[in-house]
Amino acid sequence: MRTQQAYTSRRGVAVNMNASWSRNRNTVRHTPKTLGSISSAVIVGLLVLIVGLIYVAQGTQATNYDYELSQLEDEISELEAKREDLAVEKARLTSIASSENSTVAANMEDASVGGYAE
Repeated sequence: MRTQQAYTSRRGVAVNMNASWSRNRNTVRHTPKTLGSISSAVIVGLLVLIVGLIYVAQGTQATNYDYELSQLEDEISELEAKREDLAVEKARLTSIASSENSTVAANMEDASVGGYAE
C-alpha cells in the first residue's frame, strides 16, 4: 500500500494530503441563494394583486347573480299580474254567459231610449 506523501504544488509550497487544500478538492465556497429586498417586494406585490383580482371577480359574480335574481323576480311579478287580469276576464265572461242563460234575464225587456229630457 502506498503511503501518502507530501507534494509540491505549482506555487512551490509543500501541501499535506490530509489538509483542507488537497488535490482534486474544490476550494470554492458556495453561498446559498436568497432573494433580495426588491425581489421580495415584487413577489409580495404580485400576491396582493392576485388576491385583489380574485376578490373583485367574486364580487362581480355575486352582483351578476343579484341581477339575474332581480330579472326573475320582475318576470314573476309580470306573470302574476297577467294571471290576475286573466282571472278577472274569466269571471267577466262566465258572468255574461250565466246571465244569458238565466230565466230572469230572459224575461227582461230590451233596453231602449224612452226619450230625452228637454
